[in-house]
Amino acid sequence: MEQKLRAVLFDLDGVVFDTEPQYSIFWGSVCREFRPDIPGLENIIKGQTLVQIFDGYFHGMTAEQDEIVRQLDAYEQQMKYEYVPGFLELMQTLRVNNVKTAVVTSSNIPKMEAVYQAHPEFKALFDAVLTAEDFDESKPSPDCFLKAAARLGVSPEGCIVCEDSFNGLKAGRAAQMAVLGLATTNTADSISPLCDQVVSDFTLVGFDDCCHLLASVSQVNPKNSESKV
Repeated sequence: MEQKLRAVLFDLDGVVFDTEPQYSIFWGSVCREFRPDIPGLENIIKGQTLVQIFDGYFHGMTAEQDEIVRQLDAYEQQMKYEYVPGFLELMQTLRVNNVKTAVVTSSNIPKMEAVYQAHPEFKALFDAVLTAEDFDESKPSPDCFLKAAARLGVSPEGCIVCEDSFNGLKAGRAAQMAVLGLATTNTADSISPLCDQVVSDFTLVGFDDCCHLLASVSQVNPKNSESKV
């Protein structure tokens, strides 16, 4: 039996909001100031949580970590949170067709408060919002997406993950979900091996397109069509 589309799980930055260029500016400045010995570090850390970044590249640098957090908090309060083209239209068609949705982001609660202030309607768009505080492991671990599916009461095989970062795409694959990659942060060619379909934004993505994507993945992985959830 063909697997029915049950849920679509969205990363936040670079997927729901076109914020990745702003973060590239911020982290580019931070990395040049505090870790000039690693050129291009801002590209390496894309999709990582703040804890991962600190553990991997700022370990033991307590004063620097405190200063980065201060700068980041201030920066996120004044960022522009503009929806990726086509996102709101996709959300509408998913809701009409009773498909559940969730945000699955490595952003923390203080960051999300800035989002809610900029977009009071944001929470009402989704059935669930999961942040860094909800996960035991960060992307590329599938933990975040599996927890989102469980919260929504759906099977992983009935889910589509929408991601832009390498770690996020890997996490979606590891969760055995269909993966829609957005070429908003990285090039289409670079993310293509990690996803089932690549788009530049959601302008040409609707409910039927999502169903076709899931069906194509189920055909490649027949076990995805066996779920009874």
